[in-house]
Amino acid sequence: MTVSNRWLLPDGVDELLPPEAWAVEHMRRAMLDHYSACGYELVTPPLIEFLESLLTGTGNNLDLQTFKLTDQLTGRMMGVRADITPQAARIDAHLLKTESVSRLCYADTVLHTRPAHMLTNRSPMQIGCELFGESSTTADLEIISLMLETLRIAGIQKVHVDLAHVGIYRGLMSFANVGATLEAQVFDALSRKSIPELDALAANADKGSRIIGIVRDFARLSGATEALGDLRQRVQEVGETELQAVIEAIDTLQTFVQQVASRFPNVELGFDFCELRGYDYHTGVMFTAYTPGFGDALAKGGRYDEVGKDFGRSRPATGFSADLKYLCRIAAGKTEYNKRGGILAPVGEAPELIARIAELRQSERVVQQLSEADTGVAGCDRHLVYEGGEWVVRPL
Repeated sequence: MTVSNRWLLPDGVDELLPPEAWAVEHMRRAMLDHYSACGYELVTPPLIEFLESLLTGTGNNLDLQTFKLTDQLTGRMMGVRADITPQAARIDAHLLKTESVSRLCYADTVLHTRPAHMLTNRSPMQIGCELFGESSTTADLEIISLMLETLRIAGIQKVHVDLAHVGIYRGLMSFANVGATLEAQVFDALSRKSIPELDALAANADKGSRIIGIVRDFARLSGATEALGDLRQRVQEVGETELQAVIEAIDTLQTFVQQVASRFPNVELGFDFCELRGYDYHTGVMFTAYTPGFGDALAKGGRYDEVGKDFGRSRPATGFSADLKYLCRIAAGKTEYNKRGGILAPVGEAPELIARIAELRQSERVVQQLSEADTGVAGCDRHLVYEGGEWVVRPL
């Protein structure tokens, strides 16, 4: 490494500079204050843990996203967290140990081996909420409400939410009983919404071709909320009794979408039955938020009841998370912090001047000059001047 480039950061790792760092912090405080007002307790898990704890109950994708290293004290493998959700589940299961509903929130940096997508970096600031101990759709509604309020605080006005239920696909494939190899091929093709591949898999399947045909139609049925009725009809044609678990998942999703639509009439809702992220650990309703002009998700969440079981204490669980830095960059210029100015105060130690600066700092940003040569004007739109025997604020 040469002298000229040794100060460069690794690819995909960024840092926050003024004024963005303050804008992110201002937004973080506003969001955490809202979570607190809703009864959520703040947790700050460690950046690094033993690997077997950090990856308990998670899917293969999180394993691939986790940086791994050897603990020099014990010789055990450790990992730098790539997601705070499993840590929150561990805290609920082994540290809080409450039998009642537990509400936790967090806002901290995670690290990924690769960027999640081309619009993000490898060190996102994850913010979110997790709710443990309640299995009803009311809990899912509270979580999605917090997610949408998070986007509102970020200054994002137009939001579209895609809904799904992992039990629909899981129930269909369990009934089809096509074997691990073919199921993996169906899963991969569906994730990419490749209808020709699904057509070929259905045509060549020894059994389960009709079910694979329904799965193929997931891509066609995804979209407006009417798609749920079409999916129900397709499932009932196969056999309502045989696919009761799938019908129950559809009913749960129908109830949930009605609740969300009633509470948030201005939010555009749709379905994406091909959304299979977190298939290894999600167990119920899933939701993903988008806004026009940005191709990737702003926030995502869903139910993951089995994670607590993997920690030795089975608890219903649902939650959401978002990248705070990503939200702040999308909403650049829309936050209150970015709109505020400041007051430039002159150099001096006069008691009246110091007292006036202290008074103004209760509600304003005040920068005092260190010397006559220090302009200190960055971000200031007013200045403090001595007029008529008192210190007053005037336009700069």
